[in-house]
Amino acid sequence: MEIEILRFHCPGLSDGGFFPRDNTGRGKDLSPEIVLENLSPRARTLAVTLEDLSHPLKGFTHWIMWNFPAREVIPGGLPKYERLECGAAQGMAYGIHRYAGPKPPPWSRHRYRLTVYTLDCVLGLSSNARKKHFLKAAEGHILQKGCLTAEYG
Repeated sequence: MEIEILRFHCPGLSDGGFFPRDNTGRGKDLSPEIVLENLSPRARTLAVTLEDLSHPLKGFTHWIMWNFPAREVIPGGLPKYERLECGAAQGMAYGIHRYAGPKPPPWSRHRYRLTVYTLDCVLGLSSNARKKHFLKAAEGHILQKGCLTAEYG
């Protein structure tokens, strides 16, 4: 199955730009609003990852969420719980079950990649799952995938 490109944007956050302070660990640490532009009618759920591309540990994960019901907008400022009311799970990233915004050391600037996936199913993963577990479970179920890269620091 060929994975289609997912187009999305986050108000105040542009590809190649900088994270707004409110979406960082030095600000309010709020997850960004994500607006999908070409959501597949076959999509059942959405998933999101946020990775620090500059971290010494390759692909260091700041956020992993899956089983968010397919819709055109993922609201910003999601609650800091393992399981959200909508049925989504926030897995283990940055040692916690929630969005953890960019927060590089004060003397450095890091690049971050926000990736959004559409899937054709609901995944039966424990909320203790990490990004590698999500990617393995999602194999063959990803309909669309899109990325946005931005910096902070």
